Amino acid sequence: MIKQHCQKILDQIPSHRLLALDILRGLTITAMILVNNPGSWSYMYWPLKHAQWHGLTPTDLIFPFFIFIIGISITLSANSQLNKGIKKTEIVKAGVIRTLKLILLGWFLALFYYNFRDPSFNWIEERFFDIRIMGVLQRIGLVYLITLCCFMYLKPRFLWVTFVGVLVSYTALMLYLPYKLPSGEVQQGLWLYGNNASAWLDNLLLGDNHVYFAKATPLPFDPEGILSTLPAIGTALSGVLFGLYLSAEKNLIKQLKTVCIVGICLITCSYIATSIIPINKALWTPSYVLLSTGLAMLSYAFCSYVLDIRKIQLWSAPFIVFGINAILFFMFAGIIARLLLMITLKGSSLKSVIFTDALQPLFGNYFGSFVFSLLFLVISYIAMFSCYKRRVFWKV
Repeated sequence: MIKQHCQKILDQIPSHRLLALDILRGLTITAMILVNNPGSWSYMYWPLKHAQWHGLTPTDLIFPFFIFIIGISITLSANSQLNKGIKKTEIVKAGVIRTLKLILLGWFLALFYYNFRDPSFNWIEERFFDIRIMGVLQRIGLVYLITLCCFMYLKPRFLWVTFVGVLVSYTALMLYLPYKLPSGEVQQGLWLYGNNASAWLDNLLLGDNHVYFAKATPLPFDPEGILSTLPAIGTALSGVLFGLYLSAEKNLIKQLKTVCIVGICLITCSYIATSIIPINKALWTPSYVLLSTGLAMLSYAFCSYVLDIRKIQLWSAPFIVFGINAILFFMFAGIIARLLLMITLKGSSLKSVIFTDALQPLFGNYFGSFVFSLLFLVISYIAMFSCYKRRVFWKV
């Protein structure tokens, strides 16, 4: 029954689509929802948590993988539209609209919460006036639009120059831009938590009440902040360049060999760069860009080898369902997660009751928290497959 279910999904995939790309997107968004919805944030296995500051865990690769895939998709989608005779201005106009929608959706999730258990909770003051301005969807929107414009108006060789220029410019700003702390002390060239040029700019432009790490000292900042969006654009540009290569090289074996060699070279360069630039997800450091891009390329090569060469495909069907509606999946998960916190049962949130009364006694702390994440994915799959079955595909 499961085999038939998976085969039916695979049979519906158009022949022109890159199956490896669809599956990598599905795996990435699935991992994102998995790590974002534990039974308890106090009980998480280390691979499901972000690094405390410098360093890397598997979870730290999820967002850059998604940005990298966006870059590939820009190349494939824009080329397809251009080949159909659609003008560049029309494509960019559609990109502006998509970016605005993503930003508005991000703000919707930031505002979609009410604490019914606290009589003193003031939604206007605590959510609306203190809204987090940046966020995952906001960064995706900005990165998408800027990268799309680069692809539309720059020749491939200038895309390479732009990619390198973005990383070099960000590094120069982080190392040499002087900034002043609230104490009046002037600093420069630091990569510390709450004490770096990126945090200073977030604090200056966004304010300490509109960022994720509002209690960071000496400078509150946002991990999806303004300056750190610059190297995130670099990640998307690497995806664009990767997409151009996939479009040009049709020999699959040669393609995968080249991808693996380049991926290994990027990873090597990343670790060489750590002598002056630490690997840091929150700051989206250039060494982090090189490492995550290299690993994303190797992951694509692995998926392509398994799916396209070995033809082992049945396992991938659920990730097609998740990946083809990635933004809808993200929004659905965000809304359900917030509803589980808002709905009150026995004086606690419904999420807390499910975990503490059912899963924790049965499975223990850490495994019980992980089981909650898996159950969340199962419910999400039922909803997303219902959309897939009805051909409901939400294109922002």
